[in-house]
Amino acid sequence: MEHITLASVRDTPLSVDEVLAAVADPRAGGTAVFIGTVRDHDHGRDVARLGYSAHPTVEAQLRSVMEKVLAETTVPGRPVVKMAAVHRVGELEIGDIAVVVAASAEHRQEAFDACRRLIDDLKAQVPIWKHQAFHDGGQEWVGAS
Repeated sequence: MEHITLASVRDTPLSVDEVLAAVADPRAGGTAVFIGTVRDHDHGRDVARLGYSAHPTVEAQLRSVMEKVLAETTVPGRPVVKMAAVHRVGELEIGDIAVVVAASAEHRQEAFDACRRLIDDLKAQVPIWKHQAFHDGGQEWVGAS
């Protein structure tokens, strides 16, 4: 059985419903979802626009991170049932969904733990870079998304 049901990086709008459907399972008693959206400010500066770019191997690296999270958050007798993650690349507007991750598990605590670990590790390890343009004319690149 495949526990990682969706691992995608795309330049089209993301669907929370798609991610929820990807982790739905009759064995799951809990599902946790994180939705990251583009905000209008960062570190006290007004954001005008934002873009994401990714390394060509991004989906393989995303899957690798997900496999590690799955292995390290599954508790014997209380497994994480399914995980899914999608991240957007390209130019995004304020309020657009940039990332959606979800985990389902037999119990809520494992779903919460896996979902939080997944978004944290995705941001730290998956080669996606954010370019922010500010209303004051400044710009900056931010490491991994």
